[in-house]
Amino acid sequence: MKIIIIGGGKVGTKISEKLSLEEHDVTVIEKNTDVINKIKVHQDIACINGNGINYEVLEEAGASNADLLIGCTSSDEINMFSCLLAKKIGAKKTVARVRNPELHNQLNYIKDDLGLDMVINPELVAAREMSRILRFPSAIKVEPFAKGKVELVEFKIYKESPLAGMAMNQIAKKFRINVLICAVQRGEKVFIPNGKTVIEEKDKLSIVASHEELEYFLKEIGGFRKVIRTVMIVGGGKISYYLCKTLEKNNINIKIIEKDLNTCKNLSQSLPKVEVIYGDGTDQQLLEEEGLEEAEAFVSLTGIDEENILLSMYANTKNISKVITKVSQSTFQNMVYNFDLDTVISPKDITATIIVRYVRSMNNSYASKLNSMYKIVDEKIEVLEFTVNGACQIVGKKLKDLSIKKDLLIGCIVRKGKIIIPNGNSTIENGDDVIIVTSYLDILDIDDIIE
Repeated sequence: MKIIIIGGGKVGTKISEKLSLEEHDVTVIEKNTDVINKIKVHQDIACINGNGINYEVLEEAGASNADLLIGCTSSDEINMFSCLLAKKIGAKKTVARVRNPELHNQLNYIKDDLGLDMVINPELVAAREMSRILRFPSAIKVEPFAKGKVELVEFKIYKESPLAGMAMNQIAKKFRINVLICAVQRGEKVFIPNGKTVIEEKDKLSIVASHEELEYFLKEIGGFRKVIRTVMIVGGGKISYYLCKTLEKNNINIKIIEKDLNTCKNLSQSLPKVEVIYGDGTDQQLLEEEGLEEAEAFVSLTGIDEENILLSMYANTKNISKVITKVSQSTFQNMVYNFDLDTVISPKDITATIIVRYVRSMNNSYASKLNSMYKIVDEKIEVLEFTVNGACQIVGKKLKDLSIKKDLLIGCIVRKGKIIIPNGNSTIENGDDVIIVTSYLDILDIDDIIE
């Protein structure tokens, strides 16, 4: 597909990187020549120095025959206008990044007028992911599938865990529970386990099941933590705002520490139920005075990765139930495993994954529809959800009779609201929602699971 990206910042660069790896024809339009030169060093894609709201620049980039244009500059207005102009020129689909809460709340009324096929808000998406994790504090990561009926959870194996030293087939016999362990991260190694795989201390497991089954399983293995009721957030940016709005209905006491006085005033007005503290969140004495040790969750959301990492490492020494760290730079993301941080979230990575999912859905055949796509365990494993229709080649056939690719699992089948953890005798039927776990990064359709 021919894809044009307006803006070569962190988000635009990450999106272009992922899409070019999937062999799309990608062009980036960027005003800053230094940014363009940096992109060219790391990516073999076309770059145009110019303004994305300039008609001639869009024509030069090939907007008239583009399959997709993505506006992701730091300006919401430029992103929306570039999409509008590109649609007028002839671009088939447009996606705009819109971060301002005031603009985002109005988009339902003007989305069609602007010719927007999709609007994405990285901060809102990141906040929703954080809220799911705070609802399920035992988890490192929580992703919903099949309209929330199924969840994929990542969690860590500690020394005292009864799973340490157990083989997969032993786990199934002992706990007799309807969950599937679908991926294991061991140090830098990531793999899809089989029945003989033995769980080790410090492994990170990814499991698929209903929320109720997951809660029961984690209680059985001693890894379930109490519900979060008090949260301390350092940093009062957009993610903090959206996180508080997401949590406000859950009866959670929230405290934000922010060092910019105007930001504090704005947050106090827009979030009347949240306690906003004016001060430097990196000040250890201030954190202790404001009750860090009594907090059940700590979220570091400053604009500086180094601060977030150090704050989270300090919070970990206080035995807080859940610590969440925002990291933007890829350099730090590659190092966080060594810091032994609990949950690390990158808004730009989340955004890029959503865009890739959207692009893949544009390529879908008539056999299935791609509903969801998440990358887990350092983005080395993909979890995909397809809705199957009658044109699919594998409908009605037993899984044991299919030549399914190695390093690929059918994690779950949802049929008329019922969750099925499949075995060899299971079949995939018309209308099923099927969740696939795979190390292959080129699965575009349910039929692609076959060798």
